[in-house]
Amino acid sequence: MVSDTKNRSLFFRILLVFLIVLMLGLIAFIIGRNYLKPQRTISSIPDTLTPKMTFEAINEFPHDPDAFTQGLIYLDGYFYESTGLYGHSSLRKVEIESGEILQQIELSSEYFAEGLTYWEGHLVQLTWRENTGFVYDLQDFLFLEQFSYPTEGWGLTHDGERLIMSDGSSDLFFLDPESFQVIDQVRVTNNGQEVVRINELEFVLGEVFANLWQTETIIRIDPQTGEVLGEIDLSGILPESERTAQTDVLNGIAYDPETDRLFITGKFWPKVFEILLVPAEPAN
Repeated sequence: MVSDTKNRSLFFRILLVFLIVLMLGLIAFIIGRNYLKPQRTISSIPDTLTPKMTFEAINEFPHDPDAFTQGLIYLDGYFYESTGLYGHSSLRKVEIESGEILQQIELSSEYFAEGLTYWEGHLVQLTWRENTGFVYDLQDFLFLEQFSYPTEGWGLTHDGERLIMSDGSSDLFFLDPESFQVIDQVRVTNNGQEVVRINELEFVLGEVFANLWQTETIIRIDPQTGEVLGEIDLSGILPESERTAQTDVLNGIAYDPETDRLFITGKFWPKVFEILLVPAEPAN
């Protein structure tokens, strides 16, 4: 009887030591993970977005001032960028902090590159008037296939199920990511009025953020109805002191969903800006 009691006591002591070691290991693992994760005290997207938003620039990064930015995405700690113009179009992988181009391929001079998005290990890139898109392997930019579409190609993003494309009109086109066939489309309207010149796209928390070409405005679109949910005024984000004769329009939206960071740039801009969205001040 005494022996059984001692055995049970020893068993429970061993079990207690095991549980303590297990808990300490779990705590160390959690602390280690949190230490390695980016520590964010400010999110780019507030919990509530008003119809009229503006911005605060909370960080800035160097950007190739010779890049005619057509598409910009954030993925696994890097920017991937599609640059345009005939004879200068490219696909790039860029280090965010330094702006260094880590990887690049040039397109044939017959193509004017446009929007860019990521899909299941691949990069998908549009062209402007050539009715042709290209698919590359993410790791080595190896060309995999090309596809056709009946319109011009401007912006490109995805909602996790479909690719979403703009063509400079008031329409958004939804493409099957396997066949690249148009399976749906929606007309973008603001209070019943069509909105045209929809350019670079980014899917952000269930909405489509879209540059309006030749403006410093991003609109927020409900992808189900096409209704404009609000506008983001980015006037003056690139100071006049940093503009040159070459500096072109705002174009380039990238979103990091893991740390809720929103990045903005433009064609031939020397910087990429990380911004915080804030409600616009009411007019006096």
